[in-house]
Amino acid sequence: MKNKNKFRNLNKIIIVLSLTLNVIIICMVANFCKSKSNKFIYKYPEMGDKIEPVDYKNNDNWLAIPKEAQKKVDIFFVYPTAWTSKPRQFPLADINNIDMRKQAYFDLKSRASAFESSGNIYAPYYRQYELNFLLDQGNLEESIEFLGGVPLTDILEAFKYYIEYHNKGKPFILVGHSQGAIMVMGILMKYMQEQPKIYERMIATYAIGIPITKQIYEKFSYLKPATNADDTGVIISYNTQSPIVNGENIFSIPNAVTINPISWKTTEEYASSNQSLGSNFIKEDGTSETIPHLADAKIDLARGVIITNVDRETYSSKPSIRKFLPLGVFHENDINLFYYDLQNNSENRIKKYFENNPYKISEKP
Repeated sequence: MKNKNKFRNLNKIIIVLSLTLNVIIICMVANFCKSKSNKFIYKYPEMGDKIEPVDYKNNDNWLAIPKEAQKKVDIFFVYPTAWTSKPRQFPLADINNIDMRKQAYFDLKSRASAFESSGNIYAPYYRQYELNFLLDQGNLEESIEFLGGVPLTDILEAFKYYIEYHNKGKPFILVGHSQGAIMVMGILMKYMQEQPKIYERMIATYAIGIPITKQIYEKFSYLKPATNADDTGVIISYNTQSPIVNGENIFSIPNAVTINPISWKTTEEYASSNQSLGSNFIKEDGTSETIPHLADAKIDLARGVIITNVDRETYSSKPSIRKFLPLGVFHENDINLFYYDLQNNSENRIKKYFENNPYKISEKP
């Protein structure tokens, strides 16, 4: 009954509100921002405010820029929420925030590395609102207004700069997880809608760790969900959890369009761990650990998630954030559990893209 009520609320948002970018992000995270009584008393920039973006001419504002972009494809990576503060501290991270940059670097090594074999990785730093602040807002719309303010302003500026000064007409892949996935969807809905020629060079978008509903694809018909392992110009999205969750999975939304990251099918057909190419995790000492055939995967269409039977204690989100992501929600490991499946899939989609699109580098995109 609870999920049905959420679905009705989601439909109400789509029908009542105008089709602007903030509405689309609301659809994607309709289960994410909860109403709280402790609202922040400070004024921070929101969507619609005049916001000065970060200067991306300064290489210090980039998490990753390749010294020599030798691969024929680029990867534009947007890291997830890397900034957390204690309640009622400053919620908007400065671009030079050391803690945010440290966690962003970990995300680069832990998550973006799955796509390193596919292309040259470009990753901007961007100013983030931390999770506690977003959850402290008085209602859903106000929370989303902040995400569409400073963070999206920075990411759109970074992507524009990347296209103009770094891309050199190459095909590219967009990759984002969690808040980063919301940002890459912002690129698709805000920038790409106005730049169809550049959109044609997008091999795929991996927007992992957020629910993307059927209504989004219906309203924005130029966006296409992936339906198999080979299609290009598509969006790959899924969220992972255990069969049993000790609480509410805020990323579970009926009608979320998902794909199995092992079989690359959109049905509820089960994919065993033996079919998986393996998982990869960064350990506390910074070394990488590969675990073959760890995760299985089965789509639960009713819940809009991927069900996997890995150990809940080991692979659930860390205990410090389980009031938001309870035991059995594998959000933090959405990419790592299917690391080599994603690596192989991105390489395959690149191959298919070039088979279908004879490649010539233009002097100016």
